[in-house]
Amino acid sequence: MSGRFVRSSKYRHVFGRPTRKDQCYDNLRVSTNAWDTNLVKVNPKYLAVNWEAGGGGAFAVIPLHERGKLPEKIPLFRGHKAVVLDTDWNPFNDNLIASGSDDGKAFLWRVPEDFTVRPNASPDEIQDIAPVGTLSGHPKKIGHVIFNPAAENILATASGDFTVKIWDIEAGKAKLTLKVGDMVQSESWSANGSLLVTTSRDKKLRFWDVRQERPAHETAGHSGAKNSRAVWLGERDRVATTGFSKMSDRQLALWDIRAPREPINGFKTLDSISGVCMPFWDEGTQCLYLAGRGDGNIRYFELENDKFEYLSEYKSSEPQRGIAFMPKRGVNIHENEVTRAFKTVNDTYIEPISFIVPRRSELFQDDIYPPTTGLKPAMGPAEWFAGKEAIPPKISMASLYDGEGLKEVTGVQEKPTPTSTAPEPKPAEPATVKKAPEPAPESTPLVVRPAPSMKEQGASMAAMVSKFADKEEESEEDENSSFEEVSNPTEPRVRSPVVETPTAQQKVDSKLQTSISQSTPESSSPAAASPVISIAAGNVESAVSTGAAVVADAVQREIETIKALIAEQTKTITAQAQHMQTLAAEVESLKAKLG
Repeated sequence: MSGRFVRSSKYRHVFGRPTRKDQCYDNLRVSTNAWDTNLVKVNPKYLAVNWEAGGGGAFAVIPLHERGKLPEKIPLFRGHKAVVLDTDWNPFNDNLIASGSDDGKAFLWRVPEDFTVRPNASPDEIQDIAPVGTLSGHPKKIGHVIFNPAAENILATASGDFTVKIWDIEAGKAKLTLKVGDMVQSESWSANGSLLVTTSRDKKLRFWDVRQERPAHETAGHSGAKNSRAVWLGERDRVATTGFSKMSDRQLALWDIRAPREPINGFKTLDSISGVCMPFWDEGTQCLYLAGRGDGNIRYFELENDKFEYLSEYKSSEPQRGIAFMPKRGVNIHENEVTRAFKTVNDTYIEPISFIVPRRSELFQDDIYPPTTGLKPAMGPAEWFAGKEAIPPKISMASLYDGEGLKEVTGVQEKPTPTSTAPEPKPAEPATVKKAPEPAPESTPLVVRPAPSMKEQGASMAAMVSKFADKEEESEEDENSSFEEVSNPTEPRVRSPVVETPTAQQKVDSKLQTSISQSTPESSSPAAASPVISIAAGNVESAVSTGAAVVADAVQREIETIKALIAEQTKTITAQAQHMQTLAAEVESLKAKLG
């Protein structure tokens, strides 16, 4: 053993690749409003940017293929009477977008066919785009808008009136109202669209049973005075939050929505930078990306066994104020791109950053591209308001790789996928217990059960032999195991002797029956067979008593050896963990000294 443990992961070497300036989206006027949103939203066709515009609010929509320097005047999506604070693309219609504004209204917009930011017209003839729908009901500014990820045409809007309204945009009405009680700082839906998580200025983390219009859970979140963010981790029953401690250190936390009184493993301190961390979850790779608002770094973690394992960090000298991540169906599969970020730079241009898994093969990498959500919703608005819960159908990434378009591979799941926690021990029966041969039908009437003491001894011997064999096999496997598999030798401890005892009795009974059937003619009467049965039982009892003593001694020695091995490995792992913590502390100290 080299003394160094390396965690196995397909994403250990993921790296961020920046884009040349001439391939970025240049000559923009990104909104300088101080409201804390991401400023940018993206889907596989368009990029939406909150725009710094006079005479009311506006945002720009840029087709992704129209890179380079934009004209001085472009068609804007204009209609709000105050600055646009947030936008969100409809997950099931790439041409439909919603916006929220400081004027207290939410608008719905449809991107025209063949839309371009470089129309063949003079600047004076360029026409702005008007909204196709208005959602009125909030008396104060709408700071956040977010579409339901499972149900069609369901929109949540968070307002300065301390409420979140749930809209049926087909009807143009707010049908549900969640009374938060303070300013909402972020909101995120569960994958099946039934629950909503919010963070707010009162430092509370709330998990809303939306259709009941009440929080299912409410708990204390990050204690710092600055804004906190929350993101639902896809189809898991886990939520990640970013925020600040009372000492203004940036923190990361993982929450179990079934018992959210305290975060799992507590609050993890990231650094002492003052900018808000913007979290983004990638369901396909089970990775969390944290982009700092006001700094140029994007660090990413892999969620494993309810712990965020640090992978790497994309570093840039150009800070971002806003950022968006591409949905999985829009990434470049041929380059092994697992996600793509679009960050604002100096409020003048947007730079795409591709996160790539480095591999030499030019074939489709199915292990890093599982099926993902497509454009088909799981339900309509009426079904959702009636209480239905479902996951949208998945599409095959392989079909996108082959140019076959969106190809559905699974049907609607009725419930979210259960949370993946630490792997549980495998059931003992399929792996280690072998069934004894069934007794021959003709010998069944002749079976004479041995005395209870002999049965108990036989069961004990068989159980110990089975455990002895299991430990030998697993200890041999453990010699070549990785750091993640060190705990394997402890697995047999969870096997209950109650499970194995009936099988041992079957083995003893089988030996008796076999001896009887071989020694007793079919025409023999029970009275004639009794001497043979007594002899067979005596032989088995003698064999059991002799073998049990030998095996028990050998098993005891083996158990002591394995216990010593486990203790030694545990000490080694603990020492390595302490060493890693020391190194991490030294690195953080050096970072702090270097500024």
